[in-house]
Order: sequence, then C-alpha cells, then structure tokens
Amino acid sequence: MIRVLLAEDMHLIRGALVALLDLEPDIEVVAEVSRGDAVLPAALEHRPDVAVLDVDMPGVDGLTAATELAGRLPDCRALILTALGRPEILRRALTAQVRGFMVKDSPPAELAEAIRRVAAGELVIDPRLAAAAIRARPNPLTAREVELLRLAAEGAELSEIASRLHLTKGTVRNYLGAIVTKLDARNRIDAVRIATEADWL
Repeated sequence: MIRVLLAEDMHLIRGALVALLDLEPDIEVVAEVSRGDAVLPAALEHRPDVAVLDVDMPGVDGLTAATELAGRLPDCRALILTALGRPEILRRALTAQVRGFMVKDSPPAELAEAIRRVAAGELVIDPRLAAAAIRARPNPLTAREVELLRLAAEGAELSEIASRLHLTKGTVRNYLGAIVTKLDARNRIDAVRIATEADWL
C-alpha cells in the first residue's frame, strides 16, 4: 500500500483528490493538510511514501516544503501538482529534489499512475512541461530580483517595494537597474514584459 500525504489549500480540490485516490486499491491517503508549513510535521507523524504538494499554499510554498521533506524525511518522495505549468517552476522543482511534476488538469488516472511511479523511485514529469522547459531559456534573475520585479509588475511604487522588502529606496533602485541590464530591457516596464513572456514572474 502506497501511503500518501496530500497538501492543497483549496478545500474542494483537496476533497476531490482524496476521493479519487481512495478509489485506488493500492493507494491510501494518510494525511491531508491545507498549508505548506503543515507538510513537514504531518509527514514526520504519518511517514508517507509520497507527498503530493500544490505549489501555491499559505505558510510556505510547495517547493519549500519539498526541500524540507528531502532534508528531514528523504524516504518521502515529493510530487508537485500545480495549475502553474511553467518551465521556470519545473526547474525550481527539480532543484528542490522533487520526483514528480504534474499539472492539475491531468486525468485522474495519470495522477494515480504518477504516484505509483514516484513511489517506485522514478522521475515523473508531464511531457508537455518537459518540452517547454527544454525550449525555454534559463531565468537570469535571482529569487530576490524576481520578487522585486513581481511587485513592480503589480504597480507598487519604489517606496512601497522598499517598505515591503525591508530595503532602502536606493537598494531597490539598484536592483531594478540590474534587472533591466540582465534582461537587456529598455526600462522597468520592458523588463516586466520580458520576464512575463518568459514565465519568470
């Protein structure tokens, strides 16, 4: 029997996934959580074989939770299930030692099969995402630069970005200048456009 921990913050989706997996004779959902920071404590308590993690969750995101699992409970393999089927997210997931990566609109039978394969030690990646990741150029921005540019894309002013990230306005200005240079952009707006089109934000 494959023991599964399911982490998904949307109650309806989590309930549907639990119901679908409970139909599988060889899969048992032993724990379900709605927050990323609840993943590791639940995993340490229930010792699942596979943790199915959403990327976007309150507390910490699924990739951070996967990294924590790899460090504290290496026998538990992480499978990311996400609506964000972007090459950059996939690359980050592989860095976080995730063993599976699927988009949420995959057929239920594919999820069950992916769980079985991940439990068996295989690396399972949605083939469409793998192809997109190979074609996409790597993100030259650091995680901090992405965070800062995302705030700029949302329309935040220099002072607001500085306040939210606990930086000085001068430091924010320096970051934005470096981002524009790295992306070979004309200005901040052009940098947002380039990063958005490349799925880096």
